[in-house]
Formats: sequence, C-alpha cells, structure tokens
Amino acid sequence: MPSRQKLIFALVVLFIALVTGAGALWLTRSGGPIGSGEALVGGPFTLTNQDGKRVTDQDFRGKYMLIFFGFTFCPDVCPSELQVMSAALDQLGPQGDKIQPVFITIDPERDTPEAMKVYISNFHPRMVGLTGSADDIAKVAKAYRVYYAKAKQAEGAAPGDYLMDHSTILYLMGPDGKFVKHFTYGTDVKTLADGLRAVVQ
Repeated sequence: MPSRQKLIFALVVLFIALVTGAGALWLTRSGGPIGSGEALVGGPFTLTNQDGKRVTDQDFRGKYMLIFFGFTFCPDVCPSELQVMSAALDQLGPQGDKIQPVFITIDPERDTPEAMKVYISNFHPRMVGLTGSADDIAKVAKAYRVYYAKAKQAEGAAPGDYLMDHSTILYLMGPDGKFVKHFTYGTDVKTLADGLRAVVQ
C-alpha cells in the first residue's frame, strides 16, 4: 500500500476510534446503558385484582412472581398454560409458597375483576388475576414486552365475539421485582417445576 494510502487509512481508523470513545464517554457521564447485561423486562405497574382492589408491583415484593399474560375467553393456550403453572407449583410443595402465580389479562374490555375471579378459580388456589383499564394493560404489556391484538373476526360475528392474538411466555420475576428467567409455551410440568426449583431453593 502506498504511503499516502497508508496515511489516509490510519487517519480513518483514528477518527473511528475517537468517535467510538467519545460516544462511550458520553454514555458513561450521562448514565446511559453501556451493556449492563440486565434484561429490560418488567417494571412498575398498577392494576386491579380479582377482588376489585388496586394493587401495584410493590405488593408482590418478597416473593417470586410467575406471570402469564392471556385472556379468559382463550380456548386453548391460556387454560393449558395456567394448568401447567398450577401443577408445577404443586410439585414444588412448600417451596412453591415462595412463588406467586399471576395471570394478567390482555383483554380488559371483557375481563372484569368478576370475570377474572371466576376464571382463576379453576386453577391454583393462590393465583392472582389482574386486569385494569386499556391504558393500564397497555403499560404493563409494554413493560414486559408482550404482544397482543384483537384477531380478525369472522364475518357476521357479534362485536363481543372475538379472540386475541398474544405472546405466550411465562415470566419469572425475583423478590426484588427484577426479571430472573422465562419459560416458553409448551414447557411441560416437570421441566417447569425443575426450572423453578433451581431458582428458589
């Protein structure tokens, strides 16, 4: 490489290094993230439980939360996942008491506190059902990176006769409210119980 080209190449490399360094310095001084490795899942929320009481994420501090987002009119995914959650907690025995199962609706239009109370009675006796306004649900779904949307209705269907598309991840949050790990839909009871036991023991 001719000396002139070497000089230009060296100057370009130096310029890139200076820009990169300046950016990192600015992030450090401004308190910006520089790869902390912490998952950006979860956060503060204010919702309404199945008894009509307003609760926040702070009410669950000191216990792990096992959270699933769904809706009471769900024909298959939600009930099967809540059954797996319930059975896994039963398998843990006394260790399961460290974990609070939580079901958060993504269909607040139909899932009133009363509807949530009836629905969760079919699953674990300690399960908490949370609902709220459309804005409440949008905020908590955004914090947990949950996708949801009304599915396309069949032609001629009544306005209230619809399904919801939504993500199907189980979130395990720590006693401090921070994300610990997730479990994908289809995880069986034993695998879920073993995964939870490894964290809480």
